[in-house]
Amino acid sequence: MLKLIYFIFCLLSLFNGAWMLFFPLSWYTDLPAAVPHTGPFNPHFVRDLGVVFLIVGLTFGWSALNVGRSRLAHLALTAFFTGHALIHLTDILAGRLPQSHWLMDLPGVFVPTLIMIILAVPSVRRRLGGT
Repeated sequence: MLKLIYFIFCLLSLFNGAWMLFFPLSWYTDLPAAVPHTGPFNPHFVRDLGVVFLIVGLTFGWSALNVGRSRLAHLALTAFFTGHALIHLTDILAGRLPQSHWLMDLPGVFVPTLIMIILAVPSVRRRLGGT
């Protein structure tokens, strides 16, 4: 089961990263997460983050192929997801993002972070086929 979760996160991250890298304006305007609320469009910055998401996707892919050795990679990915979620959380609480982002960010930011945190618990990892 852990292998499947990593594989799904791999595909989603690779898709997101490629979209950011090759079509940054489309990603900025068309991602159903109201990205324009975060500030003006910066194609260089979107592409930089696209590279990050490609690396995240490749790390998930490696983890899917090496579940038994993926604990450190998982912890690094969890740190990235948690930091990303904390930025969204603080921006919403500080009023830098509208309250609508609680629901808007739920599927793409908060739920994946919670999944990664739960999967970092050793007993959960063992139950799902990791170590």
